[in-house]
Amino acid sequence: MTTLDLFAPASPDAPERLGPGAFLLRGFALPCADVLLAAIAGIEAQAPFRHMVTPGGFTMSVALTNCGALGWTSDRRGYRYAPTDPDSGRPWPAMPEVFSRLARDAAAAAGFDAFAPDACLINRYLPGARLSLHQDRDERDLGAPVVSVSLGMTATFLWGGSSRAARALRLPLLHGDVVVWGGADRLRFHGVLPLADAPHPALGAQRINFTFRKAG
Repeated sequence: MTTLDLFAPASPDAPERLGPGAFLLRGFALPCADVLLAAIAGIEAQAPFRHMVTPGGFTMSVALTNCGALGWTSDRRGYRYAPTDPDSGRPWPAMPEVFSRLARDAAAAAGFDAFAPDACLINRYLPGARLSLHQDRDERDLGAPVVSVSLGMTATFLWGGSSRAARALRLPLLHGDVVVWGGADRLRFHGVLPLADAPHPALGAQRINFTFRKAG
């Protein structure tokens, strides 16, 4: 298999438009899923998954880690990006080439050329874990898109509006699906409903989601 084959979309389906600057790319990450999972295992060995605490004192149900020049962190002092892992004091693991290549290709497929992410937040959901409606607004460069990749168990993605009260569309995200949003949709509220206990053949009772951002 060539490098180009590795990153070719799994199906000829056109991107599903979710808004003027938002697209769902069904199965886009499937050709490189095994390579992505191997890379995640290497990242976890250096920076293990952990449940962070929110500024309000709540422990997140989703476990997370990071790779790239910057990593997203949360504690009682607030949300922020930092170049080092607060648990180890060492830099976050470097972003694997398979990650950055997938992020660039998915962004380009959605119309965002020259995307160069410097942060990748990796979330691990177990049954019952959820993510409440929120905006991704801790990044300095809000002109760059967010690229979100799903592996493992199916999740119900909430795609909301410009306010938390706006009605949210419910979208099933399957193994290998990629969502890209930017431009007019960059600050749309989004989240994930509690994960149902429906194990995936390859990953079992978990979902891995990782999102690429231009944070610095």
